[in-house]
Amino acid sequence: MANIKSQIKRNKQNERRHERNKAVRSELKTRVKSAITAAEAGGEDSVEAVRQAISKLDKAAGKGIIHKNQASRRKSRLMARIAKLQAES
Repeated sequence: MANIKSQIKRNKQNERRHERNKAVRSELKTRVKSAITAAEAGGEDSVEAVRQAISKLDKAAGKGIIHKNQASRRKSRLMARIAKLQAES
């Protein structure tokens, strides 16, 4: 445990940020998974689900929770997977 006051504060800040970032990363996975499931089902809500997933990825990249290249890669893979699903049906 740190003895220095500023380091104690820094540890608390890091812990709060870690929890917040973990929640956002979990939300990203959920949105991507729901977009894929909606596309597999072929419902009208699939477009909205994909839009939400892409929006969440962009916001996470903008806030520095994930790297911008990682967000771009995830969006690319999501769109490729959805295109493949639509081509099959």
